[in-house]
Amino acid sequence: MSYDPTTDKTFTLTNDQTGESVKLPVYDGTEGPSLIDVQKLYSQTGHFTFDPSFTSTGSCMSGLTYIDGEKGILRHRGYNIADLAEKSSFMEVAHLLLYGDLPNKEEKENFEHEITYHTMVDEQVNFFFRGFRRDAHPMAIMCGVIGALSAFYHDSLDINCPKQREISAHRLIAKVATLAAMTHKYSIGQPFMYPRNDLSFSENFLYMCFAVPAEPYKVNPILARAMDKIFILHADHEQNASTSTVRLAGSSQANPFACVAAGIASLWGPSHGGANQAVLEMLDKIQSVDRIPEFLARAKDKDDPFRLMGFGHRVYKNFDPRASVLKTSCDEVLEDLGINDPRLELAMELERIALEDPYFVDRKLFPNVDFYSGIILKAMGFPTSMFTVLFAVARTVGWISQWKEMIEEPSLRIGRPRQLYIGPTEKQYVDLDDR
Repeated sequence: MSYDPTTDKTFTLTNDQTGESVKLPVYDGTEGPSLIDVQKLYSQTGHFTFDPSFTSTGSCMSGLTYIDGEKGILRHRGYNIADLAEKSSFMEVAHLLLYGDLPNKEEKENFEHEITYHTMVDEQVNFFFRGFRRDAHPMAIMCGVIGALSAFYHDSLDINCPKQREISAHRLIAKVATLAAMTHKYSIGQPFMYPRNDLSFSENFLYMCFAVPAEPYKVNPILARAMDKIFILHADHEQNASTSTVRLAGSSQANPFACVAAGIASLWGPSHGGANQAVLEMLDKIQSVDRIPEFLARAKDKDDPFRLMGFGHRVYKNFDPRASVLKTSCDEVLEDLGINDPRLELAMELERIALEDPYFVDRKLFPNVDFYSGIILKAMGFPTSMFTVLFAVARTVGWISQWKEMIEEPSLRIGRPRQLYIGPTEKQYVDLDDR
């Protein structure tokens, strides 16, 4: 990175017991809170910092994504997420994250060509799928097949070579969509559909997921655009759990395929990538419109473990800037498909009632991106088990961009968090007969 965050500001830390004090450098970013540099804290004081879940710790310097949860701001390389979703395409956003800015026409054509012509996978991968049970969870398959790519593409594993890093990045962005579609087809017992070079990224993905060899398939442009928006809105989200996992794995100089597989494993958790699936499962519990008041009352009861999934967000304390964009797509998709699905009707009624309820309005518990993405994906025909897989298709762009940024940082060191040890002190070994 070319930006130098060093300032003349310092933070003074004083020990109340000894009266000793230490001055620590303070770094300023271009936006957001300043950071106290504690790298030398242990050598100067004999103390580490304690920050479970690292929610108050800056783990890196990054120029990719900026979030202000209080104001509902999400920007990629300075561009507002709403503008990108409405005016751009997923491939343009991928170029933006990977290379630093939106492409011009020639750059866009070249980048789309590179990604398009990397969408096919080695034919041996087809046989690799046969090792999985048909009822295996799609995310379990994705962990395996993405990690296995390093066994097929040995020519781009030198992370110290800029050209090989770029080739790996292009391969991952392209092939994760193909493998995700193959995972879906495998789980439902249908033949794999090879990618088509005449389609856009999102059109091609829908084609590979829903076309069959027995008849022609025409991609619905409204669904393709909605899919593209979902990919854009999930492309990167700063240093979340899966992105931090990719960075930590990459800090050991592991190959990028292994790092992204680690990110997929982290994303699999229901507290992370499984949130939109949880929305549909919640709707199954509610079952009918006339039971909505009952479940809203339960959500308000602090002693009831029931949670209203898809409302509010851990990061966004005001509103999720991605949600309003996706709500428009959600309305367009449902209108175009004309689906008579009680669960989707239930979701729309739940949204209406919750947005009028003072309890949720006062607490700013508005529908988030997971609420609308789950409804859209359900309407498109994806099973809930595939929702997190689609998240991974989008987030691979962010993961590989973050990985590339980290690898190119001159001061890169292997990640090594510390701990507060609370186990027993030294014990004397006792022979087996004397225990």
